[in-house]
Amino acid sequence: MAITSIKTGSSFKNLIKYNDFLAGNAAFQPTAYESIATVTVGAGGSSTITFSSIPSTYQHLQIRGIIKSSRTGSARNDLIIKLNGSSTTYAHHQLYGDGASAAALGTASTTQGLLGINCVPSSGYTSQFGVVVADILDYANTNKNKTIRSLAGTDNNGAGFTSLSSALWYATPVAVTSIDLTVDGAYNFEQYTKFGLFGIKGA
Repeated sequence: MAITSIKTGSSFKNLIKYNDFLAGNAAFQPTAYESIATVTVGAGGSSTITFSSIPSTYQHLQIRGIIKSSRTGSARNDLIIKLNGSSTTYAHHQLYGDGASAAALGTASTTQGLLGINCVPSSGYTSQFGVVVADILDYANTNKNKTIRSLAGTDNNGAGFTSLSSALWYATPVAVTSIDLTVDGAYNFEQYTKFGLFGIKGA
């Protein structure tokens, strides 16, 4: 039974009247991440995933994906990123390993950025997908070159693979308005591959 009133002289003292149903509860704070767009690959596959007309209202961007490629066999491929359609002035480095050994690679000048060795082939991995989380830092800042960092990996009943990558787009600084994702080696993204693009709010 709800309390609707308290009479003067009752044992309740120093009561505070609230006109807000949130009284005594913390106010809801929206998440720092907001979904901008999501793409799911259909039955025909896709050679490129593109996010375009990206708003400049966030501090950073984040890409999250689950990935399978059209490559046959058991070898994995890198996920490739290009910003604003540019095929020049990238640098990247990568650390990767499979639990038994580790290696590194890097280049100071290339036509694309790497987001990790995580594009699981269509054969050799019956139901597994690769995963990636990548951040594009200060993407709308016109005074900074764009830095991308990513963590990616796959698992196959203990025979996993993981990579930590960083890329730099050192063209004349401009805001990032579009992102193209492809599989290294000109393979397609297979059905059920899915990418989400999120905006990260500033402080």
